[in-house]
Amino acid sequence: MSYIASPAPSLTLTALPSIPHVRPGDDVAALLLDALGRAGLALRDGDVVAVAQKIVSKAEGRQVRLADVTPTARAEELAAQVGKDARLIELILRESTEVSRLRPGVIIVRHRLGFTSANAGIDRSNVQLAGGEEEAVLLLPRDPDASAAALRDALLAATGAAVGVVITDSHGRPFRLGTVGVAIGVAGIPALWDRRGEADLYGYRLQHTDVGLADEIAAAAGLLMGQAAEGLPAVLIRGLRLPPAEGRATDLVRPPELDLYR
Repeated sequence: MSYIASPAPSLTLTALPSIPHVRPGDDVAALLLDALGRAGLALRDGDVVAVAQKIVSKAEGRQVRLADVTPTARAEELAAQVGKDARLIELILRESTEVSRLRPGVIIVRHRLGFTSANAGIDRSNVQLAGGEEEAVLLLPRDPDASAAALRDALLAATGAAVGVVITDSHGRPFRLGTVGVAIGVAGIPALWDRRGEADLYGYRLQHTDVGLADEIAAAAGLLMGQAAEGLPAVLIRGLRLPPAEGRATDLVRPPELDLYR
């Protein structure tokens, strides 16, 4: 798959303002379109909309009351080892296929979606049930690629603009400190940019260069979204010139047989 380079590269990122707190059943596409209107913006073909996983999960009803969770013996055992709430550990086990690493305060798992992350991506920040009295956590969407595709279809139907959608989440990295935005759902753009066979400035043919394009978009959007009380869960990226492609975030997951650090 080739990438169409711009002769004069220029890229703009705009955080969409005043998106309200999202509740189960909310129409995320409608919320985005309202925010675009308030900002005086209209979608164009080739735009990419990066959306924080949190508002997608909330709209899909992925909040869980910890009071409703009964931990298994395995969850109790692991909770004692890492010093975490056994109910949270139970949810982590339900959302994952294997435990990768443990130490006090940390549990790293292979998520059922394929990637490896802390706590199976389960989040406690900026999560509150109606009433606010009960402790709750937020799970990732069941199928973020399908969520991205549905959101893209809704935006296309409403505006006629063929845009890309990237659902982002913040992940840590095993050999570097700090979290960074990554793509967990992708639609309408290539997730990977295969540059193998292209020539560099000196004519050398690239041999192993696959660019995690959707992850780069997610990381760039994260500069505006923030991690705390910014309240900016959606970013419009304009100026990328990408071929139309139905990439998926699962394209970015390294197969277990190629994971040298397992």
